[in-house]
Amino acid sequence: MVMELLLIVLTYLVFINAAGLYLMGLDKKKAVMKERRISEKTFFSLAIAGAGPGIYAGMRTFRHKTLHKRFSLGIPMIMGLQVLVILEILINL
Repeated sequence: MVMELLLIVLTYLVFINAAGLYLMGLDKKKAVMKERRISEKTFFSLAIAGAGPGIYAGMRTFRHKTLHKRFSLGIPMIMGLQVLVILEILINL
């Protein structure tokens, strides 16, 4: 039971982080092409849902939104808070 749950969570994290990375690259392409962009709300919602590492990797890989303090500080802060929550949960098991 625990192993199945762990597999589901890990699969979810792989897919949502791949989506975050992809969308960051897509948004960079849209910015260069002067097309309609992906909203910041979408990126922050994905980060809260677990895609922080993928979005952060996309920021670094595509050199996109790295000068925006909301992103350069906000995404790592979300990831840090998520780590603290996970640690708290694990400690209290």
